[in-house]
Amino acid sequence: MQSFDLIVIGTGSAGKTVAEAAREAGKSVAIIDKLPFGGTCSQRGCDPKKILVGAAEIVARSSQLVGKGITSSATINWADLINYKKTFTEPIPENTEKKFADQGIHLFHGAATFLSETTIRVGNDDLQANQIVIATGLRPKPLDIPGEELLTDSTGFMELAELPEEIVMIGGGYIAFEFAHIAARAGAKVVILHQGKRPLEEFDADVVALLVKAMRAIGIFIVLEAKVTAIKGESGALTVQYERDGSNHQVSARLVVHAAGRVADVAELDLAKGNVELTKKGIAVDEYLQSVSNPAVYACGDVADKGLPLTPLASYEGKIVASNILNGNNRTYVNDAVPSTVFTVPPLASIGLTEEQATKQGRKIKVLFQETTDWYVSQRINEPFSGFKTLVDEETDQVIGAHLLGSGNEEVINLFALAMKHQITATALGQMLFAYPTHASDMKSMLPD
Repeated sequence: MQSFDLIVIGTGSAGKTVAEAAREAGKSVAIIDKLPFGGTCSQRGCDPKKILVGAAEIVARSSQLVGKGITSSATINWADLINYKKTFTEPIPENTEKKFADQGIHLFHGAATFLSETTIRVGNDDLQANQIVIATGLRPKPLDIPGEELLTDSTGFMELAELPEEIVMIGGGYIAFEFAHIAARAGAKVVILHQGKRPLEEFDADVVALLVKAMRAIGIFIVLEAKVTAIKGESGALTVQYERDGSNHQVSARLVVHAAGRVADVAELDLAKGNVELTKKGIAVDEYLQSVSNPAVYACGDVADKGLPLTPLASYEGKIVASNILNGNNRTYVNDAVPSTVFTVPPLASIGLTEEQATKQGRKIKVLFQETTDWYVSQRINEPFSGFKTLVDEETDQVIGAHLLGSGNEEVINLFALAMKHQITATALGQMLFAYPTHASDMKSMLPD
């Protein structure tokens, strides 16, 4: 049995933050991961995905300007793009391990399993610590349908040596929409099958509807209220069966991607032995991000049942946990509005309440919803779909929600976040002088009178 002050399970943004802070404070730290060290975002998620999106953006921009100064649309060489992506991702595990080792953090590879409330087994090693941090992130949600083993997940998609001509995305969230855009711009025929009545259900319905129009305009076929019942065939020649409107349907594809949600990655942990409570959303934690059932355990990042599964939140939660471990529970989780972006082409960015949520809360709000394809920022690049919706509280003059579609809005949303965090009124925001012509300079036109 090896003893440490702290054991951290997971090497992504959350786990890394806690481990390094504890080690810097002089604690003995062990860190464990069953996957290559470095976490999902940097290797299998946000960062490599954005590289692929960058290529899709070039295709979109050039095709929009054909005949307007550009002679032909760019095309994607998939193999070259994936090789370029690998130049970012492949060094990460070795670099991460080296940094941990240089800091004096002890590394363990393999799946962690609780033996008791304060002991962990990984491979042939048994580890004990006064405190344990779970930061294992999420994994694809089991669909429990025949042929599920034939599905590819988001990790597999970003490792494809060649892009198949026909792809089905199961799901209607971030992953399905972002990968559909990448694949379509790379020349694939893409079908999205979503079980719900509308996709991206956490985002504003009107702005999402504009995005759906943009997707259909480039040939992405979206089927709503479609319940997938089975996957049949063999790799490269698959059939997806689904139910819709009481009838059975099917669609053929070379590749089927699981994009229908994710759940806490805790299957191997044997949480019962660790006396760690799990909810449908993740590990149950209190405002200190401490397990509600085992005070020796904290959880942070996507695996905890707080907040949205976003990398900035994972780092934020890691800092909270580190502070509470080192100083006693002195820092609580604050559920501030956090900006998020769906990196489609054009991107969809959002922060705060939707109109539906604000109405349910009984807020008195001023709402402005507008399509903006006739605005200069869209006309300049011949962008065919763009728009926004903003919500301002009538009593406080505070922006309480912003939902933006269009090129550049993945950055503009951060200005709205800044205004909301520091309580800059809509009136004051509208009086700001920004560099012109820029996307930011349109903010004053996005605010209701």
